[in-house]
Amino acid sequence: MKWVLVFLVAVSPVFSESIPGVDRVAVYKEERLLQLCRGDSVLKEYQIALGKEPEGHKTREGDSRTPEGRYVLDWRNPESRYHLSIHISYPNEKDEKRADSLRVSPGGDIMIHGYPEGVSASMWSRYWFLGRDWTDGCIAVSNEAMDEIWASVKNGTAIDIYP
Repeated sequence: MKWVLVFLVAVSPVFSESIPGVDRVAVYKEERLLQLCRGDSVLKEYQIALGKEPEGHKTREGDSRTPEGRYVLDWRNPESRYHLSIHISYPNEKDEKRADSLRVSPGGDIMIHGYPEGVSASMWSRYWFLGRDWTDGCIAVSNEAMDEIWASVKNGTAIDIYP
């Protein structure tokens, strides 16, 4: 009789090294750029895709815009329908008041995420490099970038989203 010894190891969904010391995320919508920062220093940059209507601040549910302003990355979803996702704290109180004055819902569920799960990364990378915005208001990065962001950014980190 042969004996086989099996070790079970809990594996995180992330296989990337973290970038130490990230205390802020900056997003530049016009440049399609996300930066991981420590103070005023940029530690790493990534290409992004935005909502299908990228110009202007998000004002209501369904406008396909990415919000602008200061928010917080407040929770994460390892079981996302996209390759990992980190929630952006939109809407804030100011966003809610603006939507109330317009008598609309401000929307929500704005995330940083990778490609949709179950879809070939090579298909998305071809689409990606055509420079197309495709989300409903989220900030999308490649799956490899999302792994690195996930490992480097803690809940409670500020995110500044610029026009």
